[in-house]
Amino acid sequence: MQTLNWNDLQVFLAIAQTGQLSKAGQALRVDPTTMGRRLRRLEARLGATLFEQTRLGQVLTEAGEALLARVEPMAQAAAQIEDQGGPAAGLSGLLRISVSEGFGTWFLASRIAEFAAAHPALTIDLVASSGFLSPSKREADIAVTLSRPKAGPVIARKLSDYALTLYATPGYLDRVGPPRDPADLAHGHCLVGYVPDLLYAPELRYLDEVHPGLAPQLRLSSINAQHRLLASGGGIGVLPCFIGDADPALVAPLPQCRIVRSFWLVTHQDTHQLARIRAGRDWIDALVHRHRDLLLPR
Repeated sequence: MQTLNWNDLQVFLAIAQTGQLSKAGQALRVDPTTMGRRLRRLEARLGATLFEQTRLGQVLTEAGEALLARVEPMAQAAAQIEDQGGPAAGLSGLLRISVSEGFGTWFLASRIAEFAAAHPALTIDLVASSGFLSPSKREADIAVTLSRPKAGPVIARKLSDYALTLYATPGYLDRVGPPRDPADLAHGHCLVGYVPDLLYAPELRYLDEVHPGLAPQLRLSSINAQHRLLASGGGIGVLPCFIGDADPALVAPLPQCRIVRSFWLVTHQDTHQLARIRAGRDWIDALVHRHRDLLLPR
């Protein structure tokens, strides 16, 4: 093992954790061709095939499983050594945070510069998209998800509840007529919502909770696109209050139609005590506590 290249072992570990060369390359910031070359070099030195190529990606062979059992403790030890500089040395390395599109765009993105300024040697990836990277597969260091993970080597706890309600522009309501109650939405209103078969989380199904049987006429896969459509006067739809209340172009015609969802803070059980991950987790905690009124307005 002494003759093996540690960089090649890191490549092997990333592929084992993500199951795909491309995802492993993204995590290490290495192109897939280089990843494949390093993997072949490692297999040649060991005289063993470490992965089987399947339709879904790379699957560990028996030899790969045996190597993984030896490499994971090495990687954990290396991460702990990296952390031993302590607060005086400052945080460094990469911190990747995966969040939902709306929370990332409207809540974290405008405030993350303060965290970056406090840790100038730390590189921060804020992945705000329709879907989540997985801490259990080491795709992200921290994830803010819409539900508690049901399995995997992760530590999860509720970060906060947040409220949603219906929004539209005054111009739209003047043109169509304001709804007096949720049942009015079924008649003459242009409802805006998600594309049902492209939902990345069941918690994003809102309209049926407002009134049974409601379905969107204009369906968009992005919450930011839905917001832009509503703000242009194109319809009426559900937004998180931290998005809708922040836009002076929008009003909430039925504030009694309040939906509550939850954010969960998720980290990998093997890395949640690393200094950079603790710092990111504590910052998100403090930020949410400080701005709780935006998530759950009275």
